[in-house]
Amino acid sequence: MLAKTFGAAVYGVNASLITIEVVVAQGLHFHLVGLPDSAVKESEQRVEASLKFFGYRMPRQKVVVNLAPADIRKEGSAYDLPIALCVLQASEQITTQRNLDDYVIMGELALDGTLRPIKGVLPIAIEARKRGYKGFILPTENTQEAAIVNNLDVIGVSTMQEAVEFFDGKKDIEPVVSDTRDLFMSQLNSYEVDFSHVQGQENIKRAMEIAAAGGHNVIMIGPPGAGKTMLAKRLPSILPPLTLQEALETTKIHSVAGKLGSRATLIANRPYRSPHHTISDAALVGGGSFPQPGEISLAHNGVLFLDELPEFKRSALEVMRQPLEDRKVSISRAKWAVEFPASFMLIASMNPCPCGYYNHPEKECVCGPGVVQKYLAKVSGPLLDRIDLHVEVTPVSFDQMTANRPAESSEVIRERVMKARALQTDRFAENPGIYSNAMMPSQMVKEICVISDAGRALLRTAMERLGLSARAYDRILKVSRTIADLAGTDEIRIEHLAEAIQYRSLDRENWAG
Repeated sequence: MLAKTFGAAVYGVNASLITIEVVVAQGLHFHLVGLPDSAVKESEQRVEASLKFFGYRMPRQKVVVNLAPADIRKEGSAYDLPIALCVLQASEQITTQRNLDDYVIMGELALDGTLRPIKGVLPIAIEARKRGYKGFILPTENTQEAAIVNNLDVIGVSTMQEAVEFFDGKKDIEPVVSDTRDLFMSQLNSYEVDFSHVQGQENIKRAMEIAAAGGHNVIMIGPPGAGKTMLAKRLPSILPPLTLQEALETTKIHSVAGKLGSRATLIANRPYRSPHHTISDAALVGGGSFPQPGEISLAHNGVLFLDELPEFKRSALEVMRQPLEDRKVSISRAKWAVEFPASFMLIASMNPCPCGYYNHPEKECVCGPGVVQKYLAKVSGPLLDRIDLHVEVTPVSFDQMTANRPAESSEVIRERVMKARALQTDRFAENPGIYSNAMMPSQMVKEICVISDAGRALLRTAMERLGLSARAYDRILKVSRTIADLAGTDEIRIEHLAEAIQYRSLDRENWAG
């Protein structure tokens, strides 16, 4: 007898439906076909133990399990539950009142038949609704995540026996329903940190506001303890709130990576990722034998903070160059390729030299001749060119630290950022895929960032003296356009250009040592 149901395999951030067929026929042995990996092949042992635990038996006949399409590799342990249910139906140990093939079924079995949570639930639920399935049977711990998708019956089960009773008609399980929009709105902009907690550093706050308004990348250069990490942590709090579409994209990536907890729902705040400098290339940009999203994809629609930039492996930083431009990561293998979105703001910080006190107003640098230049050379020119704002961070004085003057809150700064972003939304309304000034291609920069003759003369002088590249020229124009947006003016004035030029610290000769 043949039994059939459906599961899913996740590739990139999207799911593909997998047909699970089981036939019990004359002969011996258990055969699992359809390009399974080791974890899928081991399901035989987990399924057999679970069946015995609940008083069922694994048929002592020829059992063939086919995962179709057979030319797509299947990985993971989430096929245990659908295989077990199909084995029971094919061997006529259960008679189902509800059809197995009306549902998408996923879940990993423990040896006692309980279900363990799985990864990638959200893209699977989206695909199940798109294909018109009646419901999605999955472990109870994953139901909140799947319930983000409406118009789909999300049925949570905690054991294999519970799933059997549901299909037998002996047990009715109420679908889990979540009011996604209300829950999302209630958690929007609930950040634990705020710019009002930062005393002093007004120039750095200004640079952060410009970066948030235009989606620009930033590098902060300053001595230890100057507040670089503290400022970077607060950047997400002044970014515009996530839209529902952005929240869904972000949640899908975290779902695929298994980063959502059991009480998961739509991610309501912009991600902030801060990997350690010992991170590998694959962990940073994504990859592996079965590609998973890396830190830059987990930071999609949010902030990626790289502390102590020169300490990162050169190869890890270099592989980030293309994603910074394309805002996506393409990972190719012999038979297939996957693509992960990676539209993030890069915030980096670094000491000016190994001892940390080069150009310090009070402390003396103890690094030898040429050491500063060698230290800065760890970060390649092409990577620095992709960073729009180079900001010097100086230590806060004692008077500034102890001052009781109230600082601007993140909410006040965010209002100005959102006004500037609204201007950009109107500007790029006819250009799909471009949402901020930082995303403008070179041709569009020439059309939109028009400057006066006086501004052109100023920029020519700065380019010649600082030895800036063509990409740096574009960056200055983009940043000046953002500064003009914050000021609410249509034209880029000479003061906007002058402020944008000063954010190219690392291009100045005195930084070379």
